[in-house]
Amino acid sequence: MSNATPNRQLFLTTIAFTVSFANWGLISGLATLLKAELRLSAMEASLMIALPVILGSVGRLPMGLLTDRYGGRLLFTALLIFGLIPPAALALNHSYPSLLFWGFWLGLAGSSFAIGVGFVSLWFPAEKQGTALGIYGIGNIGQSIAVFFGPVLANRIGIPATLIAFGLASLGWGVVLALWSRNAPRQAAHKTLAESMRMLYAEPLAWALSLFYFLTFGGFVALGIYLPTLLKEIFLLTPEDAGARTAGFIILATLARPVGGWLSDRVGGQRLLIVIFVGIALLAWLMALPSIILFTIGALGCAALLGFGNGAVFKLVAQYFPAQVGTVTGLVGAAGGLGGFFPPIVLGTLKDATGSFAFGFVLLSVFALGCWLVLWLAFLRVRRLPQAETSTPSG
Repeated sequence: MSNATPNRQLFLTTIAFTVSFANWGLISGLATLLKAELRLSAMEASLMIALPVILGSVGRLPMGLLTDRYGGRLLFTALLIFGLIPPAALALNHSYPSLLFWGFWLGLAGSSFAIGVGFVSLWFPAEKQGTALGIYGIGNIGQSIAVFFGPVLANRIGIPATLIAFGLASLGWGVVLALWSRNAPRQAAHKTLAESMRMLYAEPLAWALSLFYFLTFGGFVALGIYLPTLLKEIFLLTPEDAGARTAGFIILATLARPVGGWLSDRVGGQRLLIVIFVGIALLAWLMALPSIILFTIGALGCAALLGFGNGAVFKLVAQYFPAQVGTVTGLVGAAGGLGGFFPPIVLGTLKDATGSFAFGFVLLSVFALGCWLVLWLAFLRVRRLPQAETSTPSG
């Protein structure tokens, strides 16, 4: 079939991921307007924002298991079509109880990451999977689309119409996938749920990769959320200036992801992660210093390295677990999603306890070195070979 080409399937799935992540970030994007309209407290608004994010992170594990079992085309199409229902329901009634209930179900859109990785990886040979999965990861930008354009649309056409617009985008691309997407001819061997779950708790490499993604993707999410607060409190920047600098951080990290995948195809994901973890450990100290120039260098350097790391981790997932990509992606993706929530809590707690954010960045440095140690123990010291060893070009 003319539609069944790897690059076309990668394009279709990357747009699907972008649309899903836009839906996932929709309530967060509209939170300021919803908080004012419904007169919510800070705690009520935080809960409203957190529910979709938590389900989208934890839901990646079962979605990964189901993708390995039934294929990505069916799962992604169904998820996108379902993506119309929560926004449509909220358009009819976006009271606070309704936002909590339907926001929870809207969170399923965030689990799309695991489906797409399991789908895309089977379309490409091992030596090209890092690049392909890095390109797919650009779909993260969908969440930024919701944050930046959601309020703009809502101010022009209203909150209900904005919700409907995002829901229709999800439905529309679900129809596109149903018509033109195809599962790869090379399919992983089907495993029972019990076999997949046994692999998760019996395979230490899966947990090591989860730890790495907890740092790389979790660090990206955490800093993307918390940088405006840090910049305003430490350097007394205006909200507009802090927001612009944060946008630069997010764009750099997102664009670095496919580069990280490409570099992993060239030099190997393990070797790239050595540089990434040591680099983050050093740059974190710059962010602990009271100089906006050094802080900026540290933050932008971390943005690039975190993006490279996101690409490298999923090169290794596809390389070491070719028959269980969806399952392991679910575990790793859930760890990364949850990793975005603990650092802001830790930074806030340390600020209250010590009067400074500096010690939080020291902990980031220590955690990065811990990841380097796990990388050495799990991959490098014992020279663990992937299930399908591939030769990578040395130059």
